[in-house]
Amino acid sequence: MIHIGRFLGYILLGINAVMAALLCLSAFSPSLNPHTSPVASCAGLFFPIFLIINIAFLFFWLVAYRRYALFPILVLLVCWNSIQTYFPMNWFQGNAPEGAIKVLSYNTRGFGDMKPHTKEKPNEVLEYLQNSEADIICLQEYIWMGKLQKKDIDYALRKYPYRHYHPLAKGFNGLGCYSRYPILSAKPIKYKSASNGSIAYYIKVENDTLVVINNHLESNRILPSDVEAYQDMVDSPNQENVSTGLRKLMKKFVEANTIRSKQADVLHETIRGLKGKKLVVCGDFNDTPISYTHHLLSEDLHDAFVESGNGLGISFNRNRMYFRIDHIFTSKNLSVHECRVDDSIQVSDHNPIWCLLSFD
Repeated sequence: MIHIGRFLGYILLGINAVMAALLCLSAFSPSLNPHTSPVASCAGLFFPIFLIINIAFLFFWLVAYRRYALFPILVLLVCWNSIQTYFPMNWFQGNAPEGAIKVLSYNTRGFGDMKPHTKEKPNEVLEYLQNSEADIICLQEYIWMGKLQKKDIDYALRKYPYRHYHPLAKGFNGLGCYSRYPILSAKPIKYKSASNGSIAYYIKVENDTLVVINNHLESNRILPSDVEAYQDMVDSPNQENVSTGLRKLMKKFVEANTIRSKQADVLHETIRGLKGKKLVVCGDFNDTPISYTHHLLSEDLHDAFVESGNGLGISFNRNRMYFRIDHIFTSKNLSVHECRVDDSIQVSDHNPIWCLLSFD
């Protein structure tokens, strides 16, 4: 046991209480609507930081003064659902049944910044998709120009006979779907956005219809100057750098979160209108598992990674920012047998996410 004075013990317990309150705020912030609580609703971004601090206090109290360890234990229990959502643990899973469908979602960043695809030097993104063995592929930031044209993409993915490209408002950016199964129709979901969007594909799978909604919700629009301020904050965490970095980033996050929440509301209503359908909702949501968007969609759907994934599942991996913002949600009449964020390819600023599912 470590001997600490009573006065110092009370000070540390007070700090622990503040950190516990911040953890609870971040854990329950997804229930706050960004329209009415724009700043507080972003508290989920800091959830892993407050979680690590509270776990550190738990171990400290276990060594220094065990009676106080009960406090962080109770706090962690209160926040357990959020912990499991952020860091799922599904170590014991059976094999997927024969005939399970593999759905893959990938923000390709313009297929690796529109790199050409040739026999001598294949485009890494297209080569990955060719070898993915996915049955249905949903793509975001489907951008083609210059030496990479849409016909090159279609030819590279020619083993998928059914395909759909949905252009978004600006330039050549769009959403794409490649499927082994017939795409019966594709219906855009209308909400206000300059360069993002959602579209529902109705896909015939055997004798049933699977509705797959491909999404790219509002981006945080982090500029190089914002990245520089963030990196200064991480490299030299003095008062000025931390203040500048947090102010710049929070302004971006609050603005984007407010816009994205309106898009999530429209998406949520669309999902409720499809009640009873076999439904997959996937894509780049630009929101972490502890967010208003995730909380809203989880009211009617299962997060495939929470149900059958393990660990953090980091899908955004650039500029020392590491988050799971790409998700696959499924309706409750589908069974998910495995879900992974695949870090085997590091071409885009996102990692692909895929799952195996079967009809109940």
